[in-house]
Amino acid sequence: MLGNLIAGFIIILVGTALLPTVANQVTAAQSGNVTGASSTLVGLTTLFYALAIATAAMGIAAQGLRQVGF
Repeated sequence: MLGNLIAGFIIILVGTALLPTVANQVTAAQSGNVTGASSTLVGLTTLFYALAIATAAMGIAAQGLRQVGF
């Protein structure tokens, strides 16, 4: 259980540390020849990345708590 909670915190720590890099790369990709709906979807990449980090961390933490019996 403790290992799963620590893994969840590590995922959050590394994911949030990489979030500015992902945002900068998305901005750089949008500055090119991307317009319309494509620009909107590329802009949402940062949001989807943040949601994936949060979901993965919560899933691992929930799995650890489920093993204990919560």
